[in-house]
Amino acid sequence: MTGAEFQSISHTIPVQAGIYKYYDEQGTLLYVGKAKSLRKRVSSYFVKNHDNYKTRKLVEHIHHIEFTIVDSEQDAFLLENSLIKQFQPKYNINLKDDKTYPYIVIKHEPFPRVFLTRNVVKDGSEYLGPFTSVGRVRELLEIIKYNIPLRTCNLNLSEQNIRKGKFKVCLEYHLGNCKGPCEGLQTEADYRENLSQVKNILKGNLAPVMNLFKEEMTYFATNMEFEKAEIMRKKIESLRAYSAKSTIVNTRLGNMDVFSIISEGNHAYVNYLRILNGTIADTKTVTLEKQLEETEEEVLVYAIAYLRDVFKSINREIVVPIPIEYPEHEVTLTVPKSGDKKKLLELSEKNVNYFKEELYRKKILHLEGKSDMERKQVLYQLQADLELPVLPLHIECFDNSNFQGAYPVSACVVFKDGVASKKDYRHFNIKTVQGINDFASMTEVVHRRYSRLLAEGEPLPQLVIIDGGKGQLGAAMDSIRALNLIGSMTVVGLAKNEEEIFFPGDSESIKLPFNSESLKLIRRIRDEVHRFGITFHRNKRSKGTFKNELEGIKGIGQNTATQLLKTFRSVNKIKQLPLEDLVKEVGNAKAKIIWDYFHPEEGTTNVSLPQ
Repeated sequence: MTGAEFQSISHTIPVQAGIYKYYDEQGTLLYVGKAKSLRKRVSSYFVKNHDNYKTRKLVEHIHHIEFTIVDSEQDAFLLENSLIKQFQPKYNINLKDDKTYPYIVIKHEPFPRVFLTRNVVKDGSEYLGPFTSVGRVRELLEIIKYNIPLRTCNLNLSEQNIRKGKFKVCLEYHLGNCKGPCEGLQTEADYRENLSQVKNILKGNLAPVMNLFKEEMTYFATNMEFEKAEIMRKKIESLRAYSAKSTIVNTRLGNMDVFSIISEGNHAYVNYLRILNGTIADTKTVTLEKQLEETEEEVLVYAIAYLRDVFKSINREIVVPIPIEYPEHEVTLTVPKSGDKKKLLELSEKNVNYFKEELYRKKILHLEGKSDMERKQVLYQLQADLELPVLPLHIECFDNSNFQGAYPVSACVVFKDGVASKKDYRHFNIKTVQGINDFASMTEVVHRRYSRLLAEGEPLPQLVIIDGGKGQLGAAMDSIRALNLIGSMTVVGLAKNEEEIFFPGDSESIKLPFNSESLKLIRRIRDEVHRFGITFHRNKRSKGTFKNELEGIKGIGQNTATQLLKTFRSVNKIKQLPLEDLVKEVGNAKAKIIWDYFHPEEGTTNVSLPQ
């Protein structure tokens, strides 16, 4: 659908809240989205040029649009998530979680059995969970079996069958694990009371169960039934031991859901901690693939909705690392700064970091686990796809990064014979560039890298990948030309979002088949340079190597610098502020010092400052 075609129908689009569905010419659902105002949101796709390749492709393929008007933004949010889950459209966020989770089922039958299952059947049974660990489910069932007498047989314990005396008690009855409902030795009311204790245990609410056992222990002891009292004491101790094994943060915290997120390129990783009665009942981490350059906030909201639905969470408080708009009105959002909730968030962040690093480790091990012949085949495929003059046995990749608009650094990773050669990795602190200038930084690090290899007589790579597209590629080629290395190696640029590959001087890019082994290798190399660069940044910051640039201004202290960064988020934004905004934030004198520092070309300011 072209912009002109859209304009002809734009006046027919509802202005109310709702969801919109984009279809292609064959009637395939491409994308589902929600909006406070359908007309305003849908129009944004057609009235501006999009930098993101996938967004441009989506718009090109839209043939017709369908709308569903709802009463509120919350209803739109819930309907959008339901449709995405049902149809999994190509251009929506792809959440990679095909695992079948275990449940504990309370079977819909006389004297219900309680057991583990992965199959949820709509037969009136009650399913508790899901749980992320089969081991944890089995441990819970053992705790239940030890403490709560329930039947485990599959007999049809109808009232008629029991009355006719069709069954006899088994060994479980004589062991004390069952009260013999098959012979009418236990009433349904008593059995239901046992099931209510089971539900308390499964929900982590152990206090009512232990209180009941204490009452029974006291009763037996008072009536001189010391053996039975001892059995109750052991049950209480087993529940205490189970409770001690659980990760308890603070029993006063109650129930809440805790989420953390890490974003890297087109992927994000979200960890979920389910807190019940101050105890971590479950933890789960998922991977999400961005499709249309979604923000971290959008990805987090989608993951929260998905995970709360999967785990049937009704917790009314959600702890998150960043402010988000989550349209469930009855839910409280908390971004903690300190205390127990902050500790929970930090624990969630540890889990998501471990998950991401484990995925990376497995990916590298998988690649290194290939035979020499298999790796060579991938390299031959890459040579053919890029039409390289020689086999790329030695590949290097460069990437720039900065922190809050300041402190630029670069990273270079090296792959030899298709696998990472970590001893050859290099970090670069930018030395010759003032401020943030990615192009100039790339020119510097490429020159430093290859001038050194030439000086030391080291072999040059056959393929160099510049992460960042045309502009970064041009900057790198300035150094390649200056070093007279044109023709000595192939240098290509890799667009950050579209995975398009550019050659110097070519106006058109090439796109390798999405699932080709050669593109998978390029992705691995790109992910590795991102990881290596980000790790460098974190280590530098943790060691205090990066001093806030604002603190380097004579007359500006740490408190003022921190205040400005809290308000404006980055040094770059502060540099671009009008003087009046600086005055409002830090006063006349300090505003003048900061303005003069960032605008030396304008000389000392003569602007009249408000008194």
